[in-house]
Amino acid sequence: MRSKTRTLSDLFMHTLKDVYYAERHIGKTLPKLAKSADSDELKQAFEQHRDETHAQIERLEQVFELLGKKVQSVPCEAIQGIIEEAKDVMDEFEGSPALDAGLIAAAQAIEHYEIARYGALRSWASQLGLNQVATLLEETLAEEKHADARLSELGERLNGAQGGHDATSDALSESHTDTKTTEH
Repeated sequence: MRSKTRTLSDLFMHTLKDVYYAERHIGKTLPKLAKSADSDELKQAFEQHRDETHAQIERLEQVFELLGKKVQSVPCEAIQGIIEEAKDVMDEFEGSPALDAGLIAAAQAIEHYEIARYGALRSWASQLGLNQVATLLEETLAEEKHADARLSELGERLNGAQGGHDATSDALSESHTDTKTTEH
């Protein structure tokens, strides 16, 4: 049993270190995603977000400085797992027309993780009266939401442009049609 009661401030610092670790690893992964992507537009989106990620890392370093704390990270098993899944997609779907769809889904998993973390951190910073910190975190949260929306839009457009059907999509379509007719 812990002898010291853990506070919201302790949780904030732990999560800040966690997201700092995550951003650094995401920054290393985005160039690999860009290199694997078939679509030039998707490659560009990954490269642009890599640049944003570098700015987000700098912003996190500002947060540590504002708090008078040493910049530190703690390993984040969640982001390690999400990145490992992205690598699996790159390996398993290389050369496949489904590759870009898989890369977009993997990147959105990363974005959703970041949105959850930054949303919590921003909220906690506000509750702790850390208004400057909350503003910095809000800026990053907005960027992450924008990146997610861009990936959604790209996914719909690129997957729609693919146009081809395979046996699985035809079977799924038939199954969906059968379900509709039996429901009535």
